[in-house]
Amino acid sequence: MSSVLEASELTRHYSVSRGPFKPAATVQALNGVSFSLQAGKTLAVVGESGCGKSTLARALTLIEQPSSGSLRIGGREVNGASKAECQQLRRDVQMVFQNPYASLNPRQKIGDQLAEPLLINTNLSRAERREQVQAMMQQVGLRPEHYQRYPHMFSGGQRQRIALARAMMLNPKVLVADEPTSALDVSIQAQVLNLFMDLQEQFDTGYVFISHNLAVVRHVADEVLVMYLGRSVEIGPAEALYSQPLHPYTRALLSATPAIHPDPSRPRLKIAGELPNPLDPPSGCAFHKRCPHADERCRSERPELRLIDARQVACHHVERHSN
Repeated sequence: MSSVLEASELTRHYSVSRGPFKPAATVQALNGVSFSLQAGKTLAVVGESGCGKSTLARALTLIEQPSSGSLRIGGREVNGASKAECQQLRRDVQMVFQNPYASLNPRQKIGDQLAEPLLINTNLSRAERREQVQAMMQQVGLRPEHYQRYPHMFSGGQRQRIALARAMMLNPKVLVADEPTSALDVSIQAQVLNLFMDLQEQFDTGYVFISHNLAVVRHVADEVLVMYLGRSVEIGPAEALYSQPLHPYTRALLSATPAIHPDPSRPRLKIAGELPNPLDPPSGCAFHKRCPHADERCRSERPELRLIDARQVACHHVERHSN
């Protein structure tokens, strides 16, 4: 099966002013992330706020250019691509944003917003565009009369359906969903997630699903990428990662997930302290100041991802604390 999206050592750094008499500082928001996504599969990206999830989403959708590294969409390299090539690549990667109340134009009718991607990227006639829009509206559970309505006339769940329909209008190879259900009522979240999965099965689209809700991720993801301070700390099949997390940070994240019937045999783990300042990241392993297993090697030597039990894990002492 061919990859629709490949990232290799992807970085995104920002220069930040610290005042008129101090040199600018560098924030390493994304610091060497690598993964591969297959058609029809879902890669979930999880981690605390500030770990770089949204920065990764902006890089994957070409909203921002990576500082370094390689990004390939449908086998084509993004770095060095011409303006025309980038325009084509943007058709292949679409995004659904977190807030359905802010991602739609309040002054434009829904039918016109859904037709806009076709107007910009195709040579279809007005009648053909309308026909495709109405077909997509039906697929996401919207009625024909919704075509002439404005966004304020819809609920949050309906607006996210509209946003998803707009993202799927060009039949992209990759869909990046940045916390797509966090702004919705719990009763609506399951409906929207089921719609995501139905459309993926129909169009064979690869999903990058960014979320802090690990209970949701378990039901939608084929693979999970765990990020900490801009770096990957564990990546592997979702079922294996949930049944036996290897990195201490992954174990703590899963331990903090609320459960109606918690497993008494699995101890509750707590992460001490807060995410380090990205302007002044710690030496060695970025997690060592909060890790109960850290030693002198962790404080001085940064661990690289290595293959353990069909997963990539960035930890010096996986064998010690995973048993």
